[in-house]
Amino acid sequence: QVQLVESGGGLVQAGGSLRLSCAASGGTFSSYAMGWFRQAPGKEREFVAAITWSGSSTYYADSVKGRFTISRDNAKNTVYLQMGSLEPEDTATYYCAANYKASSGYSLSTGNRYRYWGQGTQVTVSS
Repeated sequence: QVQLVESGGGLVQAGGSLRLSCAASGGTFSSYAMGWFRQAPGKEREFVAAITWSGSSTYYADSVKGRFTISRDNAKNTVYLQMGSLEPEDTATYYCAANYKASSGYSLSTGNRYRYWGQGTQVTVSS
């Protein structure tokens, strides 16, 4: 059983930056690919970014490519999402999730392939 706890959300002005963190416990963190998803009010959950267990490959939604960076520190059991050039459209609750030994782009970008989820952290971008 893997527990995930997100932090780092908050209120930021458009054009600003935030770094989200997701701390994992209860499992072998280095065996899991990790993803970030988000859900805005009234909208479906959407894929944001993912990283393989080793950190050698990353995947991004087109809407965040070039603005967001996902990384991980397996020694700290933590995955990060550095968000820059934030836009009001980025306002959402952000969730991290763990996907055991996933490696394909499809598995990493598909929410229902992830078994473990955090509770989410709110990001609000004001215009």
